[in-house]
Amino acid sequence: MTKRNKELSLEHREELLRTLKARFEKNMNRHKGLEWAKVQAKLEATTEKLWSLNEMEVSGGEPDVVSHDNKTGEYIFYDCSAESPKGRRSVCYDREALESRKNHKPENNAIDMATAMGIELLTEEKYRELQKLENFDLKTSSWVQTPSNIRKLGGAIFCDHRYDTVFVYHNGAESYYAARGFRGSLRV
Repeated sequence: MTKRNKELSLEHREELLRTLKARFEKNMNRHKGLEWAKVQAKLEATTEKLWSLNEMEVSGGEPDVVSHDNKTGEYIFYDCSAESPKGRRSVCYDREALESRKNHKPENNAIDMATAMGIELLTEEKYRELQKLENFDLKTSSWVQTPSNIRKLGGAIFCDHRYDTVFVYHNGAESYYAARGFRGSLRV
């Protein structure tokens, strides 16, 4: 995509900022000690990152600030929707998995979608960090970054939260389910 395609209109940027601010203020437990004015200033200086946050928003991710990197000065956003984002479900893990399917191919794959959105899939570690803030994926599951040794053998991993526990599972990377999507992160 060209840079022009990754810019939001002024009206759309303002609407997105209002949405993000309202979510930030409603969920202060996710980002204790952080101030919205500083987050907003950073967002307004990076229109491409705003575009990515909008992609997270329109696909049902409900992005919110979850931390601040003191070394880089970046704010870190994760998808904070209660369940795996609706607009990112029924996808296999990556392009190789998608191309390996002979029949009933899903429309897309998690890795390509995340790349197109300008975000990264959560790692297992980041997924566990997210679960410390609240309980997510009580009915759905989310693909997470898969270690290369597992992927080379045809597998991929996903996580969910059941019985007050975060579970990590495996599946063939080509599999896809209506209740499995992916969560992403973005550094701004």
